Amino acid sequence: MNSPARVSRRSVAARLLACAMAALFVAGCAQIATRPQGADPTAAGTTGSHEVIRQARALAEAGTAPGSAARRSNEAQIERLLSSLDDAALQREARALAADAPLYDYVGRALLRRGLPLPHAFARRGWNFDARPAAERDGYRPPVKLAVLLPLSGSLAGAARPVRDGLLAGYYGEARRRPDIRFYDTAGTPAGALTAYDRASSDGNDFVVGPLGRDEVGALFARGNLGVPMLALNRATQTPPEGHASFSLSPEDEGLAAADYLMQRGARNVLVIASGEETQRRAVVALRERLVARGGNVVDVLADSTTDFGSAAAKPVDAVFLATRGSAARALMPRLQATTLAGKPRVATSQLLAGTGKAADDRVLDGIAFPSEAWLTRGVRGLGMAEATGARLTSARGAAGRLFAFGFDAWLLAAYLDHLGRSAEGSIDGATGVLRLDGFGNVQRTPGWSTFANGEPAPLADAGR
Repeated sequence: MNSPARVSRRSVAARLLACAMAALFVAGCAQIATRPQGADPTAAGTTGSHEVIRQARALAEAGTAPGSAARRSNEAQIERLLSSLDDAALQREARALAADAPLYDYVGRALLRRGLPLPHAFARRGWNFDARPAAERDGYRPPVKLAVLLPLSGSLAGAARPVRDGLLAGYYGEARRRPDIRFYDTAGTPAGALTAYDRASSDGNDFVVGPLGRDEVGALFARGNLGVPMLALNRATQTPPEGHASFSLSPEDEGLAAADYLMQRGARNVLVIASGEETQRRAVVALRERLVARGGNVVDVLADSTTDFGSAAAKPVDAVFLATRGSAARALMPRLQATTLAGKPRVATSQLLAGTGKAADDRVLDGIAFPSEAWLTRGVRGLGMAEATGARLTSARGAAGRLFAFGFDAWLLAAYLDHLGRSAEGSIDGATGVLRLDGFGNVQRTPGWSTFANGEPAPLADAGR
């Protein structure tokens, strides 16, 4: 059996996406992990949690239209309610919900985000992979005919190439049965994505991976009724239609991951320093929403051109979040060091690596935590370490390495999605992180974490899974 095993962490050898590629997301075999069961459902202190669940259930069952403002408002309220429950209460209430209860999708997602086990699998309405042969013992069940929708021409073609190469690396690295595979050019436009999907469907493919652009994904999701199951490679404003899934390296995911990282370490009041770039603004919005939902707070948001942090230092700040490039962060650090903010924990987006590369200059960034691709800190079976892979393939080195890892994981998800969808315990140790699937069809990614040490990116101990 060809299952990936974890190996010891090594130095980060590849740089993450350059800003131009990050703008796109403004938009072999996996190890299936089994986790212990949760708290005793008969534990004391149920009255308050029952009331929280009652309110959340009413919101989940309100029947608002997907993607509507009312739906988004209800979902935000549900998340705030669930965040008030401790782990034991959340697990206890989850056990009392049926898999097909509308609230269970929300409670289950909250459990996954906290790294807690599900009491039972999600209902998976519309889930249909009957065209595939039976799964192997580890859950490996790839399609029979796989269509990959990518912008092979147009302005996004440069970003699509490493995604394609990463997917093919996973595909050819698998020794077991593989599907017939065919690539379709979307040209990076919504109309092109719709045409490519229709062609893939008429050609008899039983699964689709892609498209890549955010607007492309939105155009397909807006159809609602999609006959061939799809793993979209970006997020849209609406959730995936029933029976479909979405995988993304979006800036929102980094903001959520940073908020969880800080909250787990007791940092509730966060000072944000951000650039004006859209990707960074989206990360900040996600960070703020997650902090508020879990009882935290953004005390202030300052531009990365700020020179005087005296007033910010006078506020109750537990940690600093940097949504800016490394080149700007280098100029910020001496200013922060001159205030009482000097000893506060600092977390950044992956853009901290942009504009870095000279250890002598980058030593001022030492100690800042930032999310990174897991294969930069550990090997992935069928792919190996980033440094070795980049030495063999130009599309896997430097800034393109993040998209290469993303494409590799797209293959893993295509092969294991049915198992993840039907299993309460399933996860994939992928190249971009630990991957799980929530009840809405969104892949939940727990990234690796890195920091700077002596001016060089390095794995951050005890910050992973």
